[in-house]
Order: sequence, then C-alpha cells, then structure tokens
Amino acid sequence: MSDVTIKEIKDVKGLKDFVNTTRQVYANDPNWIQPLMMERMDAIRRDKNPYYEHAEVAHWVAYAGGKSVGRITAQVDSLAQEKWGPNLGHFGFFEATTDEVAGKLLTTAEEWLKARGMKRMQGPWSLNTAEEVGTLIKGFDTPPVFMMPHGRPEYDGWLKAHGLDKAKDMHAFRLDLLKPAPERALRIVKMAEKNKKVTMREIDMKRFDEEVATVLDIYNEAWSENWGYVPFTKHEVEHGAKALKPVVKPYRTMICEYEGEPVAFMLTIPDVNHKIRDLDGKLFPFGWAKVAWRMMNGREDRCRVPLMGVRKKFQKGPLGAAMAMWMIQVSQRNVMDRGAYFGELGWILEDNDGMISILEEIGCEIYKTYRVYEKKIG
Repeated sequence: MSDVTIKEIKDVKGLKDFVNTTRQVYANDPNWIQPLMMERMDAIRRDKNPYYEHAEVAHWVAYAGGKSVGRITAQVDSLAQEKWGPNLGHFGFFEATTDEVAGKLLTTAEEWLKARGMKRMQGPWSLNTAEEVGTLIKGFDTPPVFMMPHGRPEYDGWLKAHGLDKAKDMHAFRLDLLKPAPERALRIVKMAEKNKKVTMREIDMKRFDEEVATVLDIYNEAWSENWGYVPFTKHEVEHGAKALKPVVKPYRTMICEYEGEPVAFMLTIPDVNHKIRDLDGKLFPFGWAKVAWRMMNGREDRCRVPLMGVRKKFQKGPLGAAMAMWMIQVSQRNVMDRGAYFGELGWILEDNDGMISILEEIGCEIYKTYRVYEKKIG
C-alpha cells in the first residue's frame, strides 16, 4: 500500500471521513457496530466537545486508493499534565487497516507531540477517561458495548512495533443476569440492608442537576488516586449529563447514603449499540424514529454499568463492598423486570483489587481486556 498519504483534518468533510474510517477497518468483522455519525461527530468537533477547551488536538486520516484506511489524533491536555506531569502527550482514535498505515499514523502523532515538547506518548485516549480508553486486546468474539472501544487483533503487535509498551490494562466484566447470585454475595448484601445507618435510594430526576453534582462529588473523591484520572471541568459535566440524561432512569441509578450523607453511587445504562446495530450509523431518514421507539418501548435486553464510586473512607472496609453489591443487586433486579439478561461492568483497572473482588463475588467474569500503551519520545 505504497500510495498511503496522511492528511491533517480541519473541516467537517474530513471529520466525516475520520468517523467513516471504521467502515474500511472493520469491513470483515461481524462483531463491529458502526456508531451513529451524529454522536461521533459531536465527540470530535471543537465546537461540541468541551474537552477541547483545555486541550490542543490534531486529527489525521490516512488515505489510499481514494478511501480512508486509518486515523489518529494527538492531544496535549493541560489538565492531564497538571495531574500526571508536564511532558505527557496522548494519542487516540487509533484505527488502521495495515501495519504500514499504523506506522505512518503513529509516527505523525509522535512528531506532532515532540514538536510541542512532549517526552511521553500515551494512548489510545479517545479523548479522555469519560470517553473510550485503550484498544481491545482480548474479547474480539463479541460486539463492543455502548461507549466502549473495539479493535483488531493486530493492533497490539503494530503498536509494540512502534516502540509502545503496555502502560495499563483495563477489564470489562460480564454478568449473566439470569443466573442466581452466589449465597456468599447475598450474605454480604445483608450487611448493608440491615445497617440502620445505611439507606439506598433512586436518583431523583426532578432534581437532576443536584443529583449530578452529588454523583460527581463522590466520583471525584473515589477516583482521585486512580491511574489516568483527570477531574472533569464544569462544562464537561454539563455536556456529559445532557448526553446521558435520555438514557438515565431512576430504577437503575442508585445512591447509597450513610447517616444521610451520599457515599456511593452506581449508574446503569442500556446498551445502545444493541439498539442501533442495523442502522449502519445513520439516523436519517428513519433511523432516529427506530431508536426512539426501541428506547421507549423495547426490552432493555443488555445493560452496562459505566460509572460506580464509593467514598474513600468506605473503600477498604466490608461495608463499602456491601453497599456496592447491594446497588448492583437492586439494579439487576430492576432491569431484569424489563427483560434484561446481560450486564457489563467496566472498565475496571487491572490493579483495582477491591472492585475486582466485589465483581467476582457476585458472579462476574472478565470477558474483554483493553490496553493503554506508552512510549518515551524525548
């Protein structure tokens, strides 16, 4: 593929090519689900995604034979540098059809980062922890769940060939909702249920903004020392809340309180990918109506827990684990009442032993693993 050219993208037409690159990359992958063009465009447009308010980002598409055959971003995030060091640069949205395309894209991103004084290149971050992180290295036999990345088996080798090594792995766990919970898990849940200082409630949609602030406060404390964590800005919180509000339902969004203080939360959302698989990424002319009807009237079938947090003072003790398992149990029961049979929980950092132990206790198993890579570039 000697006619590969790399073009920096600066207009809407180019961004559409950027999104549509996955059509070529996964043309022969039966598990690929093309995301909605509108949703993906919002993620990479400077005027739509508040991430761009604190980061400099460049986008490139690789072309060959008149088609887009690869893509990548490079980004310098001022907030990530404040948290993790001044010379850290990221790359993201990495996709390629061949090793040649991969090499040219990674070289382009690396040179861009070097020109801005970066000494470490880390990714894929597409674009931060609130979005898609890493590339799939295990679990290619099932489709990606909503807001989770996919990948090709070759990517691990192509990234390593460019000098990128493993920085961190993340796991996604699956839970067979129809399988009875282990007896030990039920006994642990009773610890929270019987504790008169602990209460659990559903999110109050009439006070949605207040509830978002409560969840964010718990999240920021719970995640503050986790690898890769970067605090959200006010605009990012507002943007994310607005995007998720249509799929947030009280019966699967829980808050636990201890002596009246919110100390833990869990958000469960439907697997939207399962609802849009036959739309080929297109909402128009009739795709929007299909999605709306399926979300309002269809069975939930498949769900995902993208966010969960427990305040630090409870993270090491049995009560924190009991509250987490209680929220999972109640949400599981509620979504099963609406037809759900499959749940994904993740991503979970490979060294988050406490959370992994909780998930294993309730019968979850790892079924996908994602990897973030890093390379010294200066």
